[in-house]
Amino acid sequence: MARVAILTGGTRGIGAATSIALRDTGCTVAAVYGSDSTKAEEFNKETGIAVYQWDVSDYDACVAGVAKVTEELGPVDILVNNAGITRDGTMHRMDPANWQAVIDTNLGSCFNMCRSVIEGMRERKFGRIVNVGSINGQAGQYGQVNYAAAKSGIHGFTKALAQEGASQGITVNAVAPGYVDTDMVAAVPDNILEKIVERIPVGRLGQASEIARAIQFLVDDDAGFVTGSTLSINGGQHMY
Repeated sequence: MARVAILTGGTRGIGAATSIALRDTGCTVAAVYGSDSTKAEEFNKETGIAVYQWDVSDYDACVAGVAKVTEELGPVDILVNNAGITRDGTMHRMDPANWQAVIDTNLGSCFNMCRSVIEGMRERKFGRIVNVGSINGQAGQYGQVNYAAAKSGIHGFTKALAQEGASQGITVNAVAPGYVDTDMVAAVPDNILEKIVERIPVGRLGQASEIARAIQFLVDDDAGFVTGSTLSINGGQHMY
């Protein structure tokens, strides 16, 4: 029976590439999105991957969403927490609402989603969880105290939950992408993006498919001895 995988932020960028990669390995994939129904419907038509809409920053919505996926597709064996937003600004100008939105969506969603699947994984003695962090959670970034704090929190969350899940057949790992050619990075002004690329030793942005391949490895049945790890995929920009 095919493994059922939920990917938050699963219809765009790294999430879309990972949804496709897992589908191609035989998983039954549920790609979760937040608000862009048009893009999600296009993704569904192009790939045949089931899409579900809920707010990952809302605990009750996550519980209900996981229950619906379980009812329609089967018990969830794989969870990829990829959903993320940016609300950039320096501390002295940051609106408290922009701080909280990023913490709730980027970090709070990891708790909401993991809490919603962990009991089933423990009962079945199998689970694969991958949390998508960031180079900016490792190295920090000017104007991103909210984003860096949330992503840094993901790395600690991963290590702690990995210890809890290990004896139950549940692995918990993280990937920390550098700058990847996605819509989020495309929004960066060209003059700033040029300076970013200059600092990447391989001399280019990453591709979403490169991050997807790493996640694909971490969720494989045969990756049971890899847990509590953070895989940095950043072209050598930050060797952590």
